[in-house]
Amino acid sequence: MYGNSPTPLSKSQPMSKSQLKRGHAPYGRRSLLKGASLTFALPCLESAPALAAEKPAPDNSGPTDPPAAKRLVCIGSNLGLHRPAFYPEQTGNDYSLSPLLANLASHRDNFTVFSGFDHEAANGHKNWDNFLCGKRIGDVSLDQIAAKQIGLTTRFDSIQLCAGDIPSQRMIFTDTGIPLPMLNRPSVLYHKLFASADSRARSEYLLRSGRSVLDLATEDAKRLQKQVSHSDRQKLSEYFTSLRDLENRMSRQLKHLSTSDAQVDYELPTYDPIAPTLMLECEQIMFDLMALALQTDSTRVATLFIAGLGQVFTLDGKTMRAGYHALSHHGNDPDMIRDLIRVETEHMRCLNRFLTQLKEKTDAEGRSLLDTTIVMFGTGMGDASRHSNRDLPTLVAGGGFKHGKHINNTGKSHLLGDVFISLLRQLGIKTDSFSNATRGIDQWT
Repeated sequence: MYGNSPTPLSKSQPMSKSQLKRGHAPYGRRSLLKGASLTFALPCLESAPALAAEKPAPDNSGPTDPPAAKRLVCIGSNLGLHRPAFYPEQTGNDYSLSPLLANLASHRDNFTVFSGFDHEAANGHKNWDNFLCGKRIGDVSLDQIAAKQIGLTTRFDSIQLCAGDIPSQRMIFTDTGIPLPMLNRPSVLYHKLFASADSRARSEYLLRSGRSVLDLATEDAKRLQKQVSHSDRQKLSEYFTSLRDLENRMSRQLKHLSTSDAQVDYELPTYDPIAPTLMLECEQIMFDLMALALQTDSTRVATLFIAGLGQVFTLDGKTMRAGYHALSHHGNDPDMIRDLIRVETEHMRCLNRFLTQLKEKTDAEGRSLLDTTIVMFGTGMGDASRHSNRDLPTLVAGGGFKHGKHINNTGKSHLLGDVFISLLRQLGIKTDSFSNATRGIDQWT
């Protein structure tokens, strides 16, 4: 349908518009924009075999008052957290730190613990994906709602990371229901954020080439408008809006490439710790790089997926009696639970290190990054041993909230989406609902 595959592009021999128009265009566009870390595709039209479900755009117009928080970080643990070791026994401000929270003791006044909150969604591993979406998987995720508002001036509107092998689970969805890929190689992330002069030149070339290809994509869409139904013309109108958004993103990247002078003092390991048994090492590095990305204002929205499959960890010279996934299905075996808590303790130690870095680093206004960054650590799995997606352990740190308490959702009067509403409002994003939630947590803010 599209003709022969095009000759690969090189810096010295870019593809001409005439080549693109002779049938090379679709393949060329796809490869060019992927190389520039930017992708797009024509919408599904009823005039074609597949139909696309239309979703109304959320009303995210911001208030006039300056927001209390400027950045959002969301961390999701694939295999959940052992709730008896995570939740405090007492509620309110006067609670005793639980075994897992004891690893965050120095930040006690900088975080809030939520228990009893969930999305009232279906159970099972496959429904983990609704963690940041609300009740329905594929609805726009919390971070992407925020990125549309607070990520418009940074080089990357958001970054999506993974520690460990990338499993079938997904955590991030666009407003059109597309799951965004996650990056699990620290070296790739580092060079993406802090590229050398040669790498910046290559990226600039790809971006500029992509912008010319974008013009041709717009021409194609305009021609299609004359041949499709009224409903499809509406979809194409949405597509034009997406193209304009893409062009703005490309312009931002070009601007930051030409002015970037961020200098960071961070030494990567000589290898990427992507082997399953090195997941915890990868996790710590990803936390470090997120802190640097926020400090240099490379992005203001970041997500980290903490994977969990069959890897067998060795901690403090002692090898776990089973793989991480098997430990999460402990069946109340005390030895299995002990080892599971040892792994989850490592997650808390990584989080503690991250919060410490944010507290010590400052933004352009001299304020602590932790004061202006919302950090949410949670999961889409409430009890992995029973495949239950009820009562999702959640912790929120920083961002200017009234912290230092344990909020227990006794009586299920709130949903996890209500917490998300409060997070968005704290970022200056006006909203009255998130998925099936409509209230927010007023007594918290």
